[in-house]
Amino acid sequence: MTLPSASGARPSTDVIVLGAGIVGVSTALALQQRGHAVCLVDRQAPGRATSYGNAGIIQREAVRPYAFPRAWQALIRVAARRGNDVNYHLRALPSLVPALARYWHASAPARYAGTVAAYSALIRHCLDEHAPWIERAGAQDLVRKTGWLEAYRTDAAFDQAARAATAVATDHALDHALLDRRGLAAAEPALRNVLAGAIHWRDPWTVTDPGELVARYADLFTRQGGTFCHGDAATLRASGTGWQVSTSDGVVEAAHAVIALGPWAADLTARLGYRLPLFVKRGYHRHYGAEAMPSKPVLDSENGVLLAPMRQGLRVTTGAEFAHREAPPTPVQSERAEELAAQLVRLGNPVEATPWMGARPCVADMLPVVGRAPRHAGLWFHFGHGHQGLTLGPATARLLAEVFDGEPPYVEPAPYDPRRFGA
Repeated sequence: MTLPSASGARPSTDVIVLGAGIVGVSTALALQQRGHAVCLVDRQAPGRATSYGNAGIIQREAVRPYAFPRAWQALIRVAARRGNDVNYHLRALPSLVPALARYWHASAPARYAGTVAAYSALIRHCLDEHAPWIERAGAQDLVRKTGWLEAYRTDAAFDQAARAATAVATDHALDHALLDRRGLAAAEPALRNVLAGAIHWRDPWTVTDPGELVARYADLFTRQGGTFCHGDAATLRASGTGWQVSTSDGVVEAAHAVIALGPWAADLTARLGYRLPLFVKRGYHRHYGAEAMPSKPVLDSENGVLLAPMRQGLRVTTGAEFAHREAPPTPVQSERAEELAAQLVRLGNPVEATPWMGARPCVADMLPVVGRAPRHAGLWFHFGHGHQGLTLGPATARLLAEVFDGEPPYVEPAPYDPRRFGA
């Protein structure tokens, strides 16, 4: 570990990366492999916050980001809280309206088509960007290359989804199979016979402990000479020709700083004077000691509940909750998710005393924010990955590192540039 200088500042750091989730750790690795001395800073150990709680799927098939529903039937269903896929806090809506209005606007069909083109340009690289780090981090034991199941309870919903999936697979060269009721029962005997069928997306990889995967990536970073420090991103300050942040090991100074804080990015960017259309979708999960688990993740698509086999047990995740990030947990979705999951498998007892809760960092136009901060020299933004932080972290980290070094970017960077908001 680099020793502090006489002034209390730590020398020999080129870049401070704030945030040690999958996006921040990927940023640190991507910059490190280009020869930069990087200090990774977080209040917690790597992979212990948002990155811990996801569904553990590197979603090669996720070429279409989650759009705001525009059909009036879907809007009425959400407003009336008829499903379990979306919940909201009434008291949070006034502060969320500006960002949600832009989200709705960006989801119009013509605009959304452009978003899909930009989003899929990154998604198609997700496996290739993860692969070398999985090998070098010794994380092969955490990764399964058998895909996941998008399942439906009713024949009508399955038939409609199957047609849509086939069209998407054709357009984007994706590998998929359609399993009817009998085929699904044969493929996943742990599931009870309540599902009409499923789309087996065969390209994606799944991770049995996403928090541990991030931790191993972080271990790779430190083994290669990188520095990790416990510190609070809120202490970031401009310092001379660069930036400094206070950590438990002293003040770290560098010419550049990258904000990779996920759902906490809005706090720091707002303090620096940026008004970006950021919001969060909260989500919950809980593990259960199921007698028998499916061999791959299964999404109960009509209810927004996903069952993912993990090292800790069967992880049951919920859909999205629109609420203030730090508001107390709402049990309605997690309780209903347990009921719905119990219809599909023998759940067993819960592992945790209470469900885990986290927040997905979202942007109104559904594209991550990757690039140079418009009004501050040496400051970089890398956040806003929504539902796909695990999927896209290494892919967008490569893009940021290439732009950082002035290399020809492997993906056109303009759609993700922070300047698109006029900030």
